[in-house]
Amino acid sequence: MPGPGLLRARLLRDGGGRVILSSILQAIGLFLVTNIDDIIVLSLFFGRGAGQRGTTARILVGQYLGFVGILGAAVLVSLGAGAFLPPEVIPYFGLIPLGLGLWAAWQGWRGGEDDDDDAKIEGKNVAVWTVAGVTFANGGDNIGVYVPVFLSVGPGAVVAYCIVFLALVAVLVGLAKFVATRRPIAEVLERWEHILFPIVLIGLGVFILVSGGAFGF
Repeated sequence: MPGPGLLRARLLRDGGGRVILSSILQAIGLFLVTNIDDIIVLSLFFGRGAGQRGTTARILVGQYLGFVGILGAAVLVSLGAGAFLPPEVIPYFGLIPLGLGLWAAWQGWRGGEDDDDDAKIEGKNVAVWTVAGVTFANGGDNIGVYVPVFLSVGPGAVVAYCIVFLALVAVLVGLAKFVATRRPIAEVLERWEHILFPIVLIGLGVFILVSGGAFGF
């Protein structure tokens, strides 16, 4: 029969494994919701670079550079907020995704959420720095969502999120290449993204506020 020390070690190990698995699943869901629109933009890049040698490699490298910039900005803001703000203020960062979600829902309801994705790459060649610049410029919402999440979890979970995000960038580019030759799929993704995005952001904001005890919850 295992002793108390061994049982405690097993419980800690199992609990740590569940936390890691939970962080990975949350990271996958968050990445998918905040980057569906990138599939559309990247598929347009693939369409523009069709028949050109090295298009996939340039888009992949550019997407990684742009997304690393987004992650770096989110981590730096999180570190600064965590170091200089009192702990009781941190849960109120949930107002950021909540506000973004309400704004996205309002725009969608008014019919103003139909972004002209073609305009984002109009006049742009398929070069590494072009893709990186468009990706970073398109990542303002990502930073606004990632910062509250990073502040609400521990350092280990932040590392897990970043690893999962970076692994999924390659998947995102692969999906965009697939969608580039199947426009009906892109239209379905674009339509559902406008519905899912505000719902998830509002839910995330409320969760951060409630779990952190903001407003006396």
